[in-house]
Amino acid sequence: MTTRVETPAAAPAQYTRTVSLRSRLRVPRNSEPLLRNGHVLNLSALVTAALGAIYWILATSWYSTASVGRSYAALSAASLLAGIGQLNLADILVRFVPSAGRHTRRLTLRCYTASAAFSTAVAVLFLVLVPVVAPGLDYLRTPVAAVCFVAATAGYAIFVLQDGALTGLRRTGWVLGENAVFATVKVVLLVGCGILALSAGILVSWAGALIVALLVTNVYLFRHAVPAHERAAATAAAPPRMLRYAAADYLGALFRLTAYNAAPLLVLDRLGSTDSAYFSLAWVIAYTLFLAAYNMGSSMIVEAAHAPERLAENARRVLRHSGALLTAAAVLLGVTAPWLLRLFGPGYAEHGTTLLRLLAVAAVPNLLVGVAVDVARARRKLAWAVGLQAALCILVLGLSALLLPVMGVTGVGVAWLITECALGLPLLLTLRRWLPVTTRTAAPRRPR
Repeated sequence: MTTRVETPAAAPAQYTRTVSLRSRLRVPRNSEPLLRNGHVLNLSALVTAALGAIYWILATSWYSTASVGRSYAALSAASLLAGIGQLNLADILVRFVPSAGRHTRRLTLRCYTASAAFSTAVAVLFLVLVPVVAPGLDYLRTPVAAVCFVAATAGYAIFVLQDGALTGLRRTGWVLGENAVFATVKVVLLVGCGILALSAGILVSWAGALIVALLVTNVYLFRHAVPAHERAAATAAAPPRMLRYAAADYLGALFRLTAYNAAPLLVLDRLGSTDSAYFSLAWVIAYTLFLAAYNMGSSMIVEAAHAPERLAENARRVLRHSGALLTAAAVLLGVTAPWLLRLFGPGYAEHGTTLLRLLAVAAVPNLLVGVAVDVARARRKLAWAVGLQAALCILVLGLSALLLPVMGVTGVGVAWLITECALGLPLLLTLRRWLPVTTRTAAPRRPR
């Protein structure tokens, strides 16, 4: 959309000075959505984290530590299975929706259908294998719980997809809105479940909020955002080689999802539900910093679809800008960790403070790893992206398995910090090779 700027006839000199100043500064207009959309996505994560903190404070007040641990492990399992079942199509929508043109609705609906079907199948298979892979979640195999778990897994897969579609459409404000709705409704429903003394209140509130967020967001998406994008499309050409890209990208996403979501199941299996609760609340807080790197990467990929020649420039800007913010946030989180965790109860502060501090520090080099993965994805160098994410998964889970019996939940924090540093340091030393500095051609001087 082009905005016409009318110049007042009475002030031509002022207008000329403004234009001259802009030309001298050479403000890159295309870079503005990069940080703006990234910040909106991060604001969404912060709002969700703040409301999530209220949610878990209430949950830990009304439910036993063991119940909180089991419930969070079940939600982590649903998130992991939804991530597997959505086939990484959320990232595919981020990458290809900007150029899908009049195929946007068809592309989005096909992703929804494939994701819902595969997520359902994966959730059913998980329930069959629960006695082997997660004995602590055996209560999910009752008929009612099983149906709810499968439906919630498929629904969460669609929830992730709609975030990808909105990001690709540059409607990040709605990502903020839908996550705020989800978090708010979740708190309200938890209060209702607490008043009614429902034993499964944590899971019921989560599923109910998910339904509301899906209905509200998809009405907006398909009645407003997608039609507007299709009307503005210049061509009807479908994105090239999308299926081949999606298949390779999915493999890398599986490793990343497993690294992020398998740890709660590992803690539950090795240390029990109480330690799982201590780990889970620290991870909920620290994950906001990890999510910041992912959000900025998503914004960078959207802008790469619009201006691929500026990928290296935008990637370096993300590293400089977000690196400073993440470092400050990690320091702040490290200082305030015991007070934050004490909000959930003294046991959480006692057992989770060191873990939270280690995870906060690990989030800083994670930015470098995340940007490297997203740059490789934007350049279609997927073997490199898959390799980095595979190394992340193998190191995190392998070290966690070794350190949990020795260090307890703190061992997971040590595993994350060692892994991020082991991957981030070589990337930092070779930054000029995989992210070369781009030089701009100087603009010709205007005659005086």
